[in-house]
Amino acid sequence: MTFSELHLNELILDGLSAMGFNDPTPIQQQAIPVILEKKDLIACAQTGTGKTAAYILPTLHHLLDTQSNHIDTIIIAPTRELALQIDQQVEGFAYFVPVSSIPVYGGGEASTWNQQKEALEQGANIVIATPGRLIAHLNLGYVDVNHVKRLILDEADRMLDMGFHDDIIKIVNMLPKERQTLLFSAT
Repeated sequence: MTFSELHLNELILDGLSAMGFNDPTPIQQQAIPVILEKKDLIACAQTGTGKTAAYILPTLHHLLDTQSNHIDTIIIAPTRELALQIDQQVEGFAYFVPVSSIPVYGGGEASTWNQQKEALEQGANIVIATPGRLIAHLNLGYVDVNHVKRLILDEADRMLDMGFHDDIIKIVNMLPKERQTLLFSAT
């Protein structure tokens, strides 16, 4: 099976080809069709098997169909490092695609907060956030999550181990009830 057999948009395929990706991994073969059908998903695969691409690629495909200035997708990750890593992968895969993303995490300088606030107010298409920092922005009332179509929980097992259960539930309760929810775990 190839990525083109998964029916991803040509712009995304161009980016994959330029990056040297030709064949999907097993988690990608199984997850991408389900995500493209806009179904909810719980997926488990070991670290390093391509889980991030498994949800980023179909998300980018959906975003090409629904160009908007609203937050479309929220990806929740347990750590700042993972949020930054996911954002770098979004930027790489979306090189030929008109999609905006912003990593939202704590521990930075005041200028980082202001940059995050501006992107959230303007409606970055994809927000990659740690739970606590996203809640901090949401609590201030300027983040419009009424148009969110996808919630992705990456390393959900780790977030629960780190005690983020209540934060995740709080975020989920702020989002539209009708959305696609994807949960990815390594264990």
